[in-house]
Amino acid sequence: MSAPRAALITGSASGIGAAVVRRLAGEGFRVVVNSVTSVGAGRALVDELGGDVAHYVQADIAVLADAQRLVAETVERFGQLDVLVNNAGTTQRIPHDDLEAATPDVFRHLFDVNVVGAWQTTVAAMPHLKATGAGSVVNVSSLAGVRATGSSIPYAVSKAALNHLTRLLANVVGPEVRVNAVAPGLVDTPWTADWDDIRTLVTAMAPAQRSGQPDDIAEVVLSLVRSAYVTGEVWVVDGGMHLR
Repeated sequence: MSAPRAALITGSASGIGAAVVRRLAGEGFRVVVNSVTSVGAGRALVDELGGDVAHYVQADIAVLADAQRLVAETVERFGQLDVLVNNAGTTQRIPHDDLEAATPDVFRHLFDVNVVGAWQTTVAAMPHLKATGAGSVVNVSSLAGVRATGSSIPYAVSKAALNHLTRLLANVVGPEVRVNAVAPGLVDTPWTADWDDIRTLVTAMAPAQRSGQPDDIAEVVLSLVRSAYVTGEVWVVDGGMHLR
């Protein structure tokens, strides 16, 4: 009898990441919860699921040694790594027409987490994912990487880069590993709790007439993990907002 599959979900102490953790655990995966600062929330999630199912690792994926340690501890804890969900990300709200505020330092910080962090975690995980013969990477991107929208231009550009990284990786790591991305619109998380202006706009404009919930995105992540003949895709999940 084979061991239960193992999944690493970065940035998963709350919001979309925590919803993905719960959904994968419910499907029989053993899961690693990760955060940089929300240690209490991460450990509480592990306590909720049970130590035989979940494990917490504090690490900053933007730091190469941390990303490598995160993967190594996952494999040490569960003996294998079948699924990597690159959910960790960050942003800064800057009006798109405020070019001076979008400084090179802002670009560097957002790219370090949203692109380089995802890259170096994926590179560290790849030998283990390939060893399973059916590994899966799901990158959590954004509608901002698909359309001219988003909380800031640096954020949108970083997510566009993540989308292209998804396709480039998918092209070279098959057939052992599939790589896909999910691109949410506005999702109600602790990070967006005070984004009432954007939430009002989305509710008024999107065909679904609401903002997204973390479980909406987790459902699509699970679908991409399950879909053995899908790779290199960026799945927009925004209640139809991209149509307007």
